[in-house]
Amino acid sequence: MDPKTVSALRRLRLVSAPEAVSFLLLLVASVLRRTTDFDAVPVLGAVHGILFVVYGLFWLDAWNRARWSLGTAAWYMAMAVVPTGGFFAERRLRREEREGTAGEPAPAVERADAVGA
Repeated sequence: MDPKTVSALRRLRLVSAPEAVSFLLLLVASVLRRTTDFDAVPVLGAVHGILFVVYGLFWLDAWNRARWSLGTAAWYMAMAVVPTGGFFAERRLRREEREGTAGEPAPAVERADAVGA
């Protein structure tokens, strides 16, 4: 995997966990806003919005560089809109980055019965 692809995956990985945390904090703040006088939604909403936009930009770059299939790209975007999804995306991105398997097809398995035929 080329260095630019690794860099794109790393950027997406590094923003995915903070985006997930900000989403969870925003959900908690929304509940607290309805049940108490505590109102941190405007601040947390802005923070989460910025992180979500950054995630989206990094997602587009990673999709372009890693040559993900439509299904893989959709999975990573879905993880941005699911509470705690960013943690799963971060984990999978770390594995892709370490193994260098982004956008590469699975290795072909040779069938034993077709070899001798």
